[in-house]
Formats: sequence, C-alpha cells, structure tokens
Amino acid sequence: AVRGPNLPYQTVHLHPKSHAGYYPGAVNITLKLVFNPVDGHIYGAQAIGEDMVEKRIDVIATALQAGITVHDLAELELCYAPPFGSAKDPVNYAGMIAQNIMEGIVKSAPWQQVLEMMHDDSVFFLDVRKEDEVTEQGKLHDKAYNIPVDELRERVNEVPTDKKILVSCVSGQRAYYAARTLMQLGYDVTNFSGAYTIWRVHGQKLAQKQKEVDSHVMKG
Repeated sequence: AVRGPNLPYQTVHLHPKSHAGYYPGAVNITLKLVFNPVDGHIYGAQAIGEDMVEKRIDVIATALQAGITVHDLAELELCYAPPFGSAKDPVNYAGMIAQNIMEGIVKSAPWQQVLEMMHDDSVFFLDVRKEDEVTEQGKLHDKAYNIPVDELRERVNEVPTDKKILVSCVSGQRAYYAARTLMQLGYDVTNFSGAYTIWRVHGQKLAQKQKEVDSHVMKG
C-alpha cells in the first residue's frame, strides 16, 4: 500500500514476550510496524504469536484511527499485570525502536535490504550471538563473522574500519547494543531489523533460492 504512492516508509521487526517474562507461560510475539520515518505517521502493523497478539493489533489499530504517531506509541500507558503485559508493552517497544531510527540513534535494514547487502563486498556481516547459538541455529551468511557482544570491546580490532557494518543477533536487542558501541567508535553501522529470527523465516529461504539460480547460471 505504501509502495504504490511512493510514500516514505520504514519497517521495524521485534520479538518481545507476550507478558512479563518472569511470569510462567510467556511466549514470543513477532511484531512488524510500518511507519513514515519523516513524521512518524503509522501506516500499519502485523503480528504473529500464540498469545495476546490481538491485544497489540487492537492498540495499533486504535492508534491509526486516532492519527497518533510512533512517538505516542512509545509513551502509551497500557495495562501492566504480569500475566497479561509487561511494564513496557511490545507496542511501546515498537514505538521506541521507530523513534531511534527517526532520531538517527541507529540505522536499521529489513531482511529485503539485507538480501541486497549480501552481494555488496563493502559490507561486513557481524554476528554478535554466542558461539553455541551460531552452532545450534546456523550462520546468518557464509561471510558472517562472529564476535559475541560481550567480547566486542576487547575484539573490536577484528572489525574492519573501511567497510559498512551490518550487525545481527537472534532478535535485535544485542545487535542494537553492538551497533551503539561501534557507532561511538566511528563505525558506519546498520542493525538487521528482526535479526536472525526474521532471517530464518524469510531471508534464508530466498538466499538459498538465489544460490540455486546462480549455480544454474554458472553451469549454463
């Protein structure tokens, strides 16, 4: 809908818990928010999960009807009760992430853009998951270089200064911390929106298809 009229838009992906993580039964929600990065206008949202998904979409649908912006989402006072919601709701977090992008605190790339960046030799792929996570879950990309976020400051000399840095983790939170650390050291950094969790669903399959197409072209 936003591509047709060439409206400026940005997407954020996040994977918060359905309610307070310390309360039993919390499960992950995958939430996507589409907004105007110029004025913060909300275009829409999608969510997938086993619990409390409709609550978040109801809130954002009401926000759309009211004409409020992502700045307002970040400040909404929503129900806090451990079985039903955290002190900061997933809707609040979506607004905060969008604010960070608008204010230039961090750059963000959706998985479609990451697919294009994979063919760019000027991009260095930094994976800040733990080594056992990479082993268990799989690599983000053949070129991805693993430095766990807790080791980044000590190993920052392993990150090239002459390349653009794309950073990822499992959900995006640790990648944000890594991005901020590197930005303060003068690096040009982009955070992979939704990180490996989104990549596993969308990008990984398309990247494999592209490899198969490239293989056929080379054989032909």
